Amino acid sequence: MAGSLLHVVDSLRETVTDAVFALSSCMCRQSATIKVNGRSFVVKRVLGEGGFSFVYLVEDATSGRLFALKKIRCPTGEDGVREAMREVEAYRRFRHPNIIRILDSAIVQDHDEGKIVYLFLPFYQRGNLQDAITSHSLAGTHFGELELAQLFRGTCLAVRAMHAYRAPARTSDQTSGGASPRRPSPAPARGDESDDHNAALLPQADHGDDSDDEQGGGYSYSSQPLRSAPSRNRDPVGDESRLVFDGDAELGQIETQAGDQGVPEGQGVVVPYAHRDIKPANIMYADDGVTPILMDFGSTIRARIAIEDRSQALIQQDLAAEQSTMPYRAPELFDVKTGTTLTEAVDIWSLGCTLFALAYGHSPFETTQTMEQGGSMAMAVMGGKYKHPPESAGRWSAGLIGLIDACLKVDPNERPDIHQLIAMTDKVIAGLQ
Repeated sequence: MAGSLLHVVDSLRETVTDAVFALSSCMCRQSATIKVNGRSFVVKRVLGEGGFSFVYLVEDATSGRLFALKKIRCPTGEDGVREAMREVEAYRRFRHPNIIRILDSAIVQDHDEGKIVYLFLPFYQRGNLQDAITSHSLAGTHFGELELAQLFRGTCLAVRAMHAYRAPARTSDQTSGGASPRRPSPAPARGDESDDHNAALLPQADHGDDSDDEQGGGYSYSSQPLRSAPSRNRDPVGDESRLVFDGDAELGQIETQAGDQGVPEGQGVVVPYAHRDIKPANIMYADDGVTPILMDFGSTIRARIAIEDRSQALIQQDLAAEQSTMPYRAPELFDVKTGTTLTEAVDIWSLGCTLFALAYGHSPFETTQTMEQGGSMAMAVMGGKYKHPPESAGRWSAGLIGLIDACLKVDPNERPDIHQLIAMTDKVIAGLQ
């Protein structure tokens, strides 16, 4: 009993420490330093927070490079670690110019049985689309329609990499039944635009051979592919940040053991995944100022889930309530029905809400009635009750308004799939050029 109480106290203390740093990061205060994988990082400021996670802007004390460091607390031990590692695997699985790349990851021992997962991600200095929406609102301006449509198309391309993901073909060992099953390497999922924008953000190995990268091996912030970086180059770490598992190194080892070199175009089974939390705050601006980068894969899940009983329905409903932002959440996730199948169409709804927010500064369901007058946002979403602001009449073409309306169909079967949505967006863009 006493041990359990101490564990709770330790967890609360660490949570308060993060919160205090978040508050004090805006004040004059000497920056904190953390040590992960034997390297020291200076924490510059808090970029975001939510649930058990904080995202910090950190600077490598040796190279001066900036990173976004996501810190995920796992007070439940291994169960929490497995949950966090699913996010790491999602970053590794989907390879596309419009999807953020993970640079490195590690798990360190926290107090008692708890652990902390660190994810090192590129830092995009231009911020996210929600930042841009806020800036436009403050300045009384808005996106240009062509710019808006192109941002939307780039985001759709990222989503297509998830919805059209092809699982690697099984190896002979997996199908023979004579050996224990091995996990296959995720095949890169790419759209038509095959030049990887994020490759410019990744450290390049001196030998110039990026074969490790293409086969799924990650790059660490030490500027060497993880599988080729000798462990002796990592300095001993202090007790406060003891390395117990290097996530990318482990994933690389699994992929090497699987021996899969990727699946050629047209092979492998299509296994759609859903992001389930698409919103402007989860879409970054690349440093070129025009390319959207989809991020935050903590809610990613296999898209098609058959709901066979009430218990399954409640599990999915609770999961969506925890992981999917309400103003962008699809209606079928608010009240999951027995006998239905959840699909990747939930992302199409979120894309429609995102496009609406880019056009009008807020989601379709963040209205005066739902935000200030006690109205039910859930009821508004499930009823598909939204309006294009009359004060913005004439600002956008009928084609762009049609994109929004096509996505925001309460019946998921009436929404376009991602391929159809991209084709519709291309038509709008062609009409604007």
